[in-house]
Amino acid sequence: MSLSTHVLDTARGIPAAGVPIRLETADHIFIGEGQTDLDGRLRWEDVGTGRYRMVIDTAAYLGPDAFFPEVAITFTIADACHHHVPLLLSPFGYSTYRGS
Repeated sequence: MSLSTHVLDTARGIPAAGVPIRLETADHIFIGEGQTDLDGRLRWEDVGTGRYRMVIDTAAYLGPDAFFPEVAITFTIADACHHHVPLLLSPFGYSTYRGS
């Protein structure tokens, strides 16, 4: 089973490339890390069921004075299928949802 994310800069209307993201269990056990590609996407393979936490370093993208320097999204994977967790990002707000 796989997990992906897509970070979009809604203020500029472009994908957010080069955003560092860390994936860990809800208990803060490190699973993996990477950066979004030019299309703002990052994918992990072989992710099992359980509760996870995706930590997005938004200050690396928005700058050191970012109002939200980090976004942590905690979610549960209960079924064995691909999961997609997008992040819509702007300088003073963000939104996320379960994608397809």
